[in-house]
Amino acid sequence: MAQTYWIFISVLSWLLIVLVVLLQAPTGNGSNGGLENGEIKLRVKVPVRDGFPQFVKVVWDPSQQKYNVFGYCMDVFNAVLTYLPFNVSIHIVPDVVEPSQVYRTHHSILKLNTTESDVVVGDMTILAYRSKIVDFTVPYIGSGVKMVVPVKHGRDQNMWTFVKPFSWDLWLSIIIISTFIGIAILIMERNVNALPNQEASANQKKLRPATILWFPISQAILPERQVVVKSCSRFVLMVWLLLALVLMQSYTANLTSILTLDQLRPSFLNLNDIRREGYYVGYQFGSFVYDVLIDQFKFDPSRLRPYNNIGEYHDALKLGSKNGGVAAIFDEVPYLKLYLQEYESNYIMAGPEYRNAGFGFAFPLKSNLTAYFSRGILNVMESGLMNEIEDKYFGKSSIGEDSSAETSSSEPLSLSFHSFSGLFFISGISTLLALLVSERFIWQRLVLKHCLRGMSLIPLFKKETRTHPTHDSTHGTEA
Repeated sequence: MAQTYWIFISVLSWLLIVLVVLLQAPTGNGSNGGLENGEIKLRVKVPVRDGFPQFVKVVWDPSQQKYNVFGYCMDVFNAVLTYLPFNVSIHIVPDVVEPSQVYRTHHSILKLNTTESDVVVGDMTILAYRSKIVDFTVPYIGSGVKMVVPVKHGRDQNMWTFVKPFSWDLWLSIIIISTFIGIAILIMERNVNALPNQEASANQKKLRPATILWFPISQAILPERQVVVKSCSRFVLMVWLLLALVLMQSYTANLTSILTLDQLRPSFLNLNDIRREGYYVGYQFGSFVYDVLIDQFKFDPSRLRPYNNIGEYHDALKLGSKNGGVAAIFDEVPYLKLYLQEYESNYIMAGPEYRNAGFGFAFPLKSNLTAYFSRGILNVMESGLMNEIEDKYFGKSSIGEDSSAETSSSEPLSLSFHSFSGLFFISGISTLLALLVSERFIWQRLVLKHCLRGMSLIPLFKKETRTHPTHDSTHGTEA
């Protein structure tokens, strides 16, 4: 009886161990068991909807009786498959988006993921609330929400346009170098009373301390001959005129471009202007951007209009908010860059950016395939194959680039001191050397005076040393 009892306890213990092992085994909708055999069958759900076929496009092939998927997202997925440590056979499961599904289309697809497919492939944005029902891979493209608005063509001109060609530090540098050169010429010409063969003091009047500060500027604008007499002064004036010529030519060229170049500026720079005026804005049909516009950007839901594709974006922006269209389109940066590639001359990306992780592939919760595909995405990025895929669908300019510079206009930049620092350095050194050469008699006199003073101290020192022993000897004799 005792032996039967211990046999029963042993069998029960083994059953419990086997049950624990089975419960701890990772799950993946039946796909994980195939990993041990080196091959799995993967059901791929792909959203089918109108608009943006560059990302996902599903086509039925009647000859082979199956669906074929094209687009950026599918090419990335196929590239990742080549880096997996096991073979994968895929079965496409298209998910048609019904027109009645106006809101959170992708979210509804993800809810079906755990029961109908092993992975969702498409332009699926990684969001916090979505990560509660599925596991996402690492993003394979960056994203974020911004707005596209029409551009205003024109020239931003005012009463101070004439100072724009130079930056403030360059204007200050010109004043400093002009003052320095004027003072140097005044010092070098201070002993000249009049020009040769002239009885009066035209030269003296021009070089008075009261006028010397603007003297270099006047010579640069209206140069006169025989204004200075000394060779060093003429050399300094020649170097200054060379610097002034370069500055004037650069100023003229930059001012001309500012006055004539067509500058592109956003019609709206921030969200406050759009909200305050009560304009309508658009967003992509079924996108989470609807939530962002209400919760983050504080728009009135009655002022939001959904659209499906690039063509509808263009028509709405062309009409404008007062004529049945919108004042701005809000969407994720990859979609907006696709739009700008086609209509970039009339629209520009502007406003603040609501950041998110980007696009990723979605797997059921706790699927062991997520880690494999995440590593595969990293391998594709590091191999350079990702750049080739992006060039295939979106051209040479990557849609994942930072868009912080999209709002910059074509207005020419002001020239800074750095652009002419070499000329200023040459002018300053040349003026200083000419001043030293012209006034060499001053420092020569100082050096000579110092030498003579040193020589006059030598006899005194010698006399003092001779007198001291004589005094001692006399003193000793008297004693």
